[in-house]
Amino acid sequence: MRNRLALLAAALLLTLTGCAGAGAIGAGGSTLVIAIVSNPQMNDAIELSDQFEAANPGVKLKFVSLPENQARAKITSSVATQGGEFDVVMISNYETPQWAANGWLENLQPYVDGTPGYDPADFIPSIKDSLSYNGSMYAVPFYGESSFLAYRKDLFEKAGLTMPAHPTWQQIADFAAKLDDKNAGVSGICLRGKPGWGENLAPFDTVANTFGASWFDQNWNAQLTSPQFKAAANFYVNLVRQHGEVGASSAGFSECGTRYAQGQAAMWYDATVMAGTNEDPANSKVVGKSGYVAAPVEQTKASGWLYTWSLAIPKVAKNKQDSWKFLDWMTNKQFVQMVGKADGWNAVPPGVRKSTYQIPDYQQAAKAYAQPTLDSIDAAKLENVHTQPVPYTGIQFVGIPEFQDLGTRVSQELSAAIAGQISVDEALEQSQKYAQTVGDSYRETK
Repeated sequence: MRNRLALLAAALLLTLTGCAGAGAIGAGGSTLVIAIVSNPQMNDAIELSDQFEAANPGVKLKFVSLPENQARAKITSSVATQGGEFDVVMISNYETPQWAANGWLENLQPYVDGTPGYDPADFIPSIKDSLSYNGSMYAVPFYGESSFLAYRKDLFEKAGLTMPAHPTWQQIADFAAKLDDKNAGVSGICLRGKPGWGENLAPFDTVANTFGASWFDQNWNAQLTSPQFKAAANFYVNLVRQHGEVGASSAGFSECGTRYAQGQAAMWYDATVMAGTNEDPANSKVVGKSGYVAAPVEQTKASGWLYTWSLAIPKVAKNKQDSWKFLDWMTNKQFVQMVGKADGWNAVPPGVRKSTYQIPDYQQAAKAYAQPTLDSIDAAKLENVHTQPVPYTGIQFVGIPEFQDLGTRVSQELSAAIAGQISVDEALEQSQKYAQTVGDSYRETK
């Protein structure tokens, strides 16, 4: 696996520019270079970072904040080639166990255990376990999520519709058809169509799983033209084309978030973390108007994904003690309180610490979505994912190094089908070829 990852990283490096070296000595001390994904929760942390610097004289923070697809590529190339550009990197539970196995990340367990009050037992178990390798944590979670469906209760009531607590995808498609109101500028649903293995493939893979599809069978034969995969792809593409948002092929999490918060979508299926923005009076026109229910299903009992944006220290980072101080600051219980008081309790990083859900102010602010979020994360267990055995792990991703490239390629085909540039069958035929090449390489090494 190490060689597979290194080759992929080398390819990425050819297309990426460099960055100032990590651990640089600045005026009066050291400067930590932190690679971070640009989204509202991370931006809140950047805005509060002067409080870290005030509490740690001599340590300056330099953030490299990039959109998700760019951040993944930049961070992967740096860490895998041991470039040393970054002291701290934001990664997920996709990268963490793979990179830990290859010796690319610092083992954080000694820091976790040696920091008074950090309380790793407070982490939600499934989130903590997803960032562990051989019993040790190699990344610490900033926020955790599953996926669920947000819907406009007022629009449902007006249309005489009732949302079940555990809807099927066919029910959602029927609702979307009835609620789609192009004259009013309201789409029946918002679904990601933007290319990226962490963009449109995240929700789509959960649809594929619950339709009985898989990427590979147990012998690593690609399954992207199977009847189940075709059924899932046709359903997803048709739903978003017929009743989804305008410009769906370029809409990702951020774009759907904006549309839903502005009242331009009746439903939105995506990450549970979306609820904080939906209920934020400063950014949303639909505060208090949404209900939240479990990820829709077809053949499985549950279909929500399991994901966490987390922080890790590359093995080659030079200033690990100060780097851990920053990780501790951004992922401890006090940070939750800081965000709640500074930016409002809807802005608190969700889905990570059990204690967050015991804070009275947070309970009040998150009453519409706190329990659905916890229920969704709890239901996101690997045994609920597929209807048949598969040789890989992961819910909304395939847990192999090649998926960064393979998933991106397939996501581009899916996006092209959503845009009407190619048919679903054409998209899947090409995707099958990409996947079969990867599957063949695994069969050769078995």
